[in-house]
Amino acid sequence: MKELDFINIIKQQIGSSYIGDDCAYLKELGIVISQDSLVENIHFKRVWATPFQLGYKSIAVNISDILASGAKPAYVTVALSLPNNIDGKFVEEFYKGAKTALHGAEIIGGDITGSERIFISVTAIGITAGRCISSRSSAKPGYKIITRGKYGLSSAGLNELILGGENKDLIRAHLEPELDEEFSRDISKHITQNYAMMDTSDGLADALFKIAEASGVSIECNEIDGMFGAEDYHLVAAVPQEFDSGLDGVYTVGEVYEKRDFVLKINSRKYNRYDELNLYNHFEKGENNV
Repeated sequence: MKELDFINIIKQQIGSSYIGDDCAYLKELGIVISQDSLVENIHFKRVWATPFQLGYKSIAVNISDILASGAKPAYVTVALSLPNNIDGKFVEEFYKGAKTALHGAEIIGGDITGSERIFISVTAIGITAGRCISSRSSAKPGYKIITRGKYGLSSAGLNELILGGENKDLIRAHLEPELDEEFSRDISKHITQNYAMMDTSDGLADALFKIAEASGVSIECNEIDGMFGAEDYHLVAAVPQEFDSGLDGVYTVGEVYEKRDFVLKINSRKYNRYDELNLYNHFEKGENNV
């Protein structure tokens, strides 16, 4: 089975309207909440990343979801499960890295326990702070698709690690992804209509397909280098044509249409099923996915 299959089963069992976006938006409380995990030999190998980098990335992947919602990062909890061969220096360096990825948020607690391998679980909370919160189901026909940043660097960095390469810039792009808080803030503070925004943790193609499917529309875009690679953690948004971010480096990659005979069209190729994209699947190979 694949990740989306499990999510659909959970949706059916729980029946919660909060499930669907990367963050749950609790409007009555003015907060968004996200939770993600990093598992040794599934998301990373210990020989590839320093404790500092593990701390940084474990926070960054969660803060990225908060930014994708349009909210302001506020609080984080960290649960660590560690093997008995981990020492205090590891934990010290882990939290040094974690603190550099907070984007203004504060670590307010967590848990620590023993385990056969490293397991990191982080919960992040953002506050709406008067901003307009996104939903992947809010893309409308006529909207344009905008993003910022170069794609494919993280996946190239992963290949460097797998093949024993030494390109430090690519490896850093994979282990210490830079988040675009400015892009998130610019849209959520200035937009006046509903909009859809996601991060590209599973790839730009993944995000576009999920936005189109959740919104009941079709998206057409041109293929760009690296759009099928994962973990760049850029943001992509479907916004009204008249919205002008004013930020340097923002570019349009596609447009939203009324539902057609495809969910996503990249150049001339049409995609109607998510698995046609042939993207990363956490459950395909089991252990040692990375």
